[in-house]
Amino acid sequence: MNKLISSQVITQSGIAFGTSGARGLVNDFTPNVCAAFATAFVKSIDNEFSFNTVALAIDNRPSSYAMAQACAQGLKQLNIDTVYYGVIPTPALAYKAMRDAMPSIMITGSHIPFDRNGLKFYRPDGEITKEDEQAILHNDAPFMPLSGLSALTVSNAAEQVYISRYAELFSADALAGKKIGIYEHSSAGRDIYKALFESLGAEVTSLERSDTFVPIDTEAVSDEDKQKARDWSKAHGFDAIFSTDGDGDRPLIADENGEWLRGDILGLLCSKLLNIEALAIPVSCNTAIEKSGYFKHVVRTQIGSPHVISEFAELSESFSSVAGFEANGGYLLGTDVTLNDKLLTALPTRDALLPAFMLLTEPQSISELIKGLPKRFTASDRIQNFAKEQSLDLINELKSNATPFLKKLGVEGVYETNITDGLRITLSNGDILHLRPSGNAPELRCYAEADSTAKAIDYVQSVLKLIAI
Repeated sequence: MNKLISSQVITQSGIAFGTSGARGLVNDFTPNVCAAFATAFVKSIDNEFSFNTVALAIDNRPSSYAMAQACAQGLKQLNIDTVYYGVIPTPALAYKAMRDAMPSIMITGSHIPFDRNGLKFYRPDGEITKEDEQAILHNDAPFMPLSGLSALTVSNAAEQVYISRYAELFSADALAGKKIGIYEHSSAGRDIYKALFESLGAEVTSLERSDTFVPIDTEAVSDEDKQKARDWSKAHGFDAIFSTDGDGDRPLIADENGEWLRGDILGLLCSKLLNIEALAIPVSCNTAIEKSGYFKHVVRTQIGSPHVISEFAELSESFSSVAGFEANGGYLLGTDVTLNDKLLTALPTRDALLPAFMLLTEPQSISELIKGLPKRFTASDRIQNFAKEQSLDLINELKSNATPFLKKLGVEGVYETNITDGLRITLSNGDILHLRPSGNAPELRCYAEADSTAKAIDYVQSVLKLIAI
């Protein structure tokens, strides 16, 4: 039997890296493709790190377990052992693997539909960079075609360490008197969250656990989920509702009225409460971050956690506390910080729990915390099944001349444009329109920022309606 070459198998699969991780149709993630990615990943870093074990974990997608089996089988050919942590949040896997100085692979498609899936790779020192992605894609490591998949034995060690990270940081009564709803759906962390919140004194109600996969997008919350949260809050008198996307790295938090917070506002409040000095954030985040005056330095990047992480090293040279977050709410702690007289170690990958606990352990309600922020409001939505080529053609057309498009929207006057990621137009009245193709799926995303939520929503709806014509 002839050996396969990793780079060739990956190229032929058509699977590419998106904003964070390799993403594609489930049908394209054959056992050999999964083995090719796992092999290429390990071989691309084995000259930098010494290890003999790789950690694996999965989300609740129907396809994820078989993909983990294939990764393990491919690694076995390299005499690399695997430890399998089962269904856990991505940050739980990353945290445990980094503590153990081993690489890890998370099998997840995050928020994208269940007919798709993906692989996220972590070096022993954290999330891979864009340079690492290219090294994986072009690695020519050979492997034998897979002929069978072996069962994996689950270890709960990563789950326990992740729970301890937060259970030991806060007092046992940190959430005493708080009524918290947890929208469990198919989140990879749903078996962790209730017990963890209860261990800190909260009264917890589990909401709508699902046996089928639910693709929750924390940046484009459905109207149905918006109404659910309002109804739940009214029925139960919650102080907050907590949820995440499919792999538990992006939080979704609703205030006492059942209104979901934008992820960048959540990150802003969390950073303020942690006394963070310097931030790295994607260009799509709300300008209230700078306008608040809470931070000594803010740098804006392309969208995607690898771009945020790439700024941490330089920021750490000048500032004692560094963090990052995205418009989707995922929070990345770039340096160790002291909280409650205890050391909270850095976790430079998206995490859903830290921002949730920072807000919920405050005496004020979430809506009260928000009241003190600059009045800048954002909205976002997407057109699904919109080819990336279509998105790029549209954006290039607008880059050359956006005036006709803006006139159709009934707005005029461009103050400045930003092409860091897609096209971000600041209008002369200070409002912002931002278009970019999704890095994970065939979608065109639209963001808007204005001085009222209604205005921002209207911008997004009008832009997407005009594009869809």
